[in-house]
Amino acid sequence: MHFWLRIPYAAAALALTAATAHLAAAPQKSAVPLFQGEQAKKAYGPFLLTVDGIMRGPKLVGYPPTGLRWSGESAHLYFEWRRPGEDEASTWVVNRDGSQLRRLSDDERRNAPPANGVWDRAHRRVLFVDRGDIVLLDSVSGTRRQLTRTTAAEANPRWARRETAVTFTRENNLFLMPLESGEMAQLTDVQPKKRDPRDTDSQKFVKAEEQKLIEHTRIEAEKKKKAEEKEKARALPKFELADRQSASDLQLSPDGMHVFILVVERSETAKRPNVPNYVTESSYTEDIPARTFVGDAQDKRTLAVMNLGTGKTVTAEPPVKSEVRWGMPQVSDDGATVVAHVRADNNKDRWLLVVDAESGKTRVLDMLHDDAWVRELGGPGPSDPSFGWMPDQKRLWFLSERDGWMHLYTVDATAEPASARQLTQGRWEIESLALSADKKTFYITSTEVHPGERHIYAMSIDGGARTRLTSMTGGSAGEASPDDSTFGLVYSASTSPHEVFLMPNRPGAEAKRVTTTPTEEWRSFKWAEPQLITYKARDGADVYARLFTPEMMGAKRDPAAPAVVFVHGAGYAQNAHKYWPSYYREYMFHNLLASRGYVVLDPDYRASSGYGRDWRTAIYRHMGGMDLEDVVDGAKFLVTTQKVNAKHLGVYGGSYGGFITLMAMFTTPDVFAAGAALRPVTDWSHYNHGYTSNILNEPQLDADAYRKSSPIYFAEGLKGALLVCHGMVDTNVLFQDSVRLVQRLIELRKENWSVAPFPVENHGFEEETSWADEYKRILKLFEEHLKNNDPRRAS
Repeated sequence: MHFWLRIPYAAAALALTAATAHLAAAPQKSAVPLFQGEQAKKAYGPFLLTVDGIMRGPKLVGYPPTGLRWSGESAHLYFEWRRPGEDEASTWVVNRDGSQLRRLSDDERRNAPPANGVWDRAHRRVLFVDRGDIVLLDSVSGTRRQLTRTTAAEANPRWARRETAVTFTRENNLFLMPLESGEMAQLTDVQPKKRDPRDTDSQKFVKAEEQKLIEHTRIEAEKKKKAEEKEKARALPKFELADRQSASDLQLSPDGMHVFILVVERSETAKRPNVPNYVTESSYTEDIPARTFVGDAQDKRTLAVMNLGTGKTVTAEPPVKSEVRWGMPQVSDDGATVVAHVRADNNKDRWLLVVDAESGKTRVLDMLHDDAWVRELGGPGPSDPSFGWMPDQKRLWFLSERDGWMHLYTVDATAEPASARQLTQGRWEIESLALSADKKTFYITSTEVHPGERHIYAMSIDGGARTRLTSMTGGSAGEASPDDSTFGLVYSASTSPHEVFLMPNRPGAEAKRVTTTPTEEWRSFKWAEPQLITYKARDGADVYARLFTPEMMGAKRDPAAPAVVFVHGAGYAQNAHKYWPSYYREYMFHNLLASRGYVVLDPDYRASSGYGRDWRTAIYRHMGGMDLEDVVDGAKFLVTTQKVNAKHLGVYGGSYGGFITLMAMFTTPDVFAAGAALRPVTDWSHYNHGYTSNILNEPQLDADAYRKSSPIYFAEGLKGALLVCHGMVDTNVLFQDSVRLVQRLIELRKENWSVAPFPVENHGFEEETSWADEYKRILKLFEEHLKNNDPRRAS
C-alpha cells in the first residue's frame, strides 16, 4: 500500500499538546520472558526471544537477495545481496554450478551486468543508466562503454537500427547514436511553445509604412523571410509543448520513420501538503513535500506520434471521450503494427489499442471492463510487463483478469475483428511471466498448486499442458539462463528467509543453495511453523489464515487463553502463505506472543491478493465492510475452536491493518478489548489518488463511500483500550491522519486511548529503537488488557 499526506504545524502542536495526558507511557525495560539465561539457551538456543531481540530485524535476518541476472554466455549468475550488519547491498557472482560465490569489488561491480537494463536479443550486451549517463556493457567480455558523459540527465535507453545503434532521451528530446561511429544526433525538437510578441496597432502601422516608403527595408525583409524558410527546411521535426507539459519518454520506431512521444501535463490547481520534519541537522523545522489528496486534479498523459520525414505530429485518438492515461506503445519489429495500453481515469476500463502512426486513429484490440476497478500486472508505463509481442510479431500475449482470475491470453493484432484466445485457466493466478530466450516457451510463476505457494512452470507459447519445474514447498521466483539450461532462483519457506538457489531447468530437479543470509544466532532458534488453515466467514467463504498457538512454542495454554488477530497492511497483499513473510518482524513477534500463552491469527481477509477478482473487489465502495467482517469472524473462530477467552481478544496492524484496527475498535467495540493501530488511515479522503480512487471512486463523486469507510466518522464507538503509533515524517499515510483522530477523540471526551509519535520515522520504520519502542507498547497493551492485569511486562 502506498500513501502520502500532510499536517499543519498549528494543528499538530494543538493536538499533541492537548493529547499529552494520553501519550503512551514508556514501557518497562525489565520484563519476564518465558525462559531466561541458560534455561532459554537450553530450550531454544543462544537467541533470546524478546522484543529488543526481535526488532533488530535485518541485523538478524539480512535482506532478500534481488536483481538476479545472467551473463551472456550463461556461465555466471549475478545478484544484489545485503547481509546482516552491512550498510548497503553488494553485487555478488556465482558460477552456474554453484561454485566460487564471491563479492565483487567496486571496480568489478562497474563492469558487471546491472540489476536493471535493456538487453539485446542475444542477451550479451545491456544498456543502462548510470548517474544520468548512458552506458553499454558487454556481459561476456566484461567491457564497459560510456556512451554519454554530460551534466544533463539522459534516460530511457533503447536499441535501434537492428541493434547497431542506441536511442535515449534528454531534456524532452530523442537522440540517436550509431555504435560504430559514436556520433550523437538529435532526432527531434520538442520544446515549450514560444509566445510570439504581439505588435500594437501603432507598431503594425509604422512597420508597414516603412516598407512602403524605404526600398532597403523591403529588400531586407524579403531576405529574412527566405532565410527563415531555408532554416525551416533544414530544421529538426518540431513538437511544441503547452504550459506544464513535458515529454516523459520518446521512442523511435524500428523502421526509423516515427517517434512516439509520451506527453505528461502537470495539474495547475492541485494542492500538495507538506510534512513537517522536526528533527533536522539545522535544528529548524523543515518541510517535506507530499502528494495530492484523492480526487484532486491529476496529471494527464497523452500519446503523440511524429513523422520524422514530414515533420507532422498527430495525437493518438482515445477510445472514449472521457479522460484516459496512455502508456508507451510496443511496436512490432518491422514497425508495421503499434499497440498501446490505455486505462480510463475512473479505473474501470482498460484497452489495448492498435495505433495508426500516420493518422493517430486507433482500433480496439482488446477491452477489459470491471464495475469495481480493473486490476493489471504492470502498465501503463514505458516498459509494460502486462503484454508483449509473440515471436511471429503479429500476435500479442497479455495478462488479464477477464474470467475472474489473472490468466494468459493471446490476440492477433493484425486481425479485424480481433478475438483473444485464453491459454491458461483455473481458480489460480499468474504472478509473473517471461518468454524463454528461444521464444518457444513461457515461464510462468503462479499459485496453481496452492494459494499460499509460488512455483515456476514451463508452457509452450501456443498453450497446452504446463510442466511444473520447481518442487520445494514455499515461494520460488526465478530467472532462466540465456541458454535455458539453468534457473537462478530466490526461494523461501515459512521459517526460512529468501535465499539464492541454482537449479537445472528440468522438472523436479534438485536446487542447490547458494546463500545463507540470517545470522547463526537467529538460525539457532527453533522458530514456529505456523499452521496454514481456513475458517468460514459469515457468508460461507473460506478465509485463509496463519495460526500460532502456545503449544508451538512449548508453552502452557491457560484454560481461557488470550488471543490476538493481526491484520496485514496494503489491503491487496497476502500473508497467509508458505513462504517467508514481508512482515517478518511481526512473524517473530507472534512467536513471542505464542510463547507467552497467546493464540495469534493472521488472516487474508477480503481484498487480499492471490484469491481472484471477486475476493479483491469485495471492499468496493466500503472498506471496513467485508474485510472487517472476516477479521471479526476470525476472532469468533478462535473463541469457538481454540477456546480462547472471548473477553480477552486483541487486534493490531499497520497501514491498512491500522485502519482495520480502528474500524474494529470503533464499529465492533464489544469484540476486541484492546487494539493497536499503527500508522493508520483515519480518513480516506486524505489518502492518495492512485490507490483510493480505485476502491472508493472520488470523494466529491461518492461521498457516502468515504464516510462509511473512514474510521474518524465512527470514533464515538470506542470502548476498549486503543493505542495509536505513527511516524511523524510519514509521507505515505500522513501523521496528520492520527493528529485529526486525536482531536476527534478529545472532543468526544474518550479516555481509554493513547498515542505514541515517532519523530524521525516515515511510513516504514527504520530505526531499531523505534521498532522496539513501538512493539513494547503493543505488548504492554495486550499484557495489561488481555491477561487480567498480568504483572508481566514487555521486554
